[in-house]
Amino acid sequence: MSGVYHLEIKETPEELKELLANQKTATGFERVQLLYLLKTGHGQTISQTAEIIGRNRVTLHKWIRQYSSGGIEGLLKQKSSPGRPRSIPTWAETALSKRLQEPLGFNGYQEIVEWLEQKLGVNTCYKTVHKLVYYRLESCPKVPRPKSSEQSQAQVEAFKKTLQTT
Repeated sequence: MSGVYHLEIKETPEELKELLANQKTATGFERVQLLYLLKTGHGQTISQTAEIIGRNRVTLHKWIRQYSSGGIEGLLKQKSSPGRPRSIPTWAETALSKRLQEPLGFNGYQEIVEWLEQKLGVNTCYKTVHKLVYYRLESCPKVPRPKSSEQSQAQVEAFKKTLQTT
């Protein structure tokens, strides 16, 4: 019969059905569905299976080649694009995170920009530093409040004890 594709599918229909239920993405579901339809005989030809799934037959042939070369892992392997590299490298980010934990802190984001440039040699802009510190590191430039030299620690503790909280 013309168009019938002979593919040795190692998994049982029960295993494929379980894999179908566990798929988190639509593409993974479609790929496992291809194997399930071919294994159970619901899709007798690639063209018929392509119609059922709603994909082009060339796409199904590509998936079959992936399955033949890498098994089920090769078929379900997700490609991830590397994306644009961060303007502040991870080593500088960890150094900044450690510096933010110190009690001295920074006076503001502009001071962090200058510190990155002078100490680490990382040239970046204010907006990038703000997004990194505030959103990614979930921190803020820490500045201790000024304390009076005349302030007594005993008086502070006594005030805290007598302060009424509601």
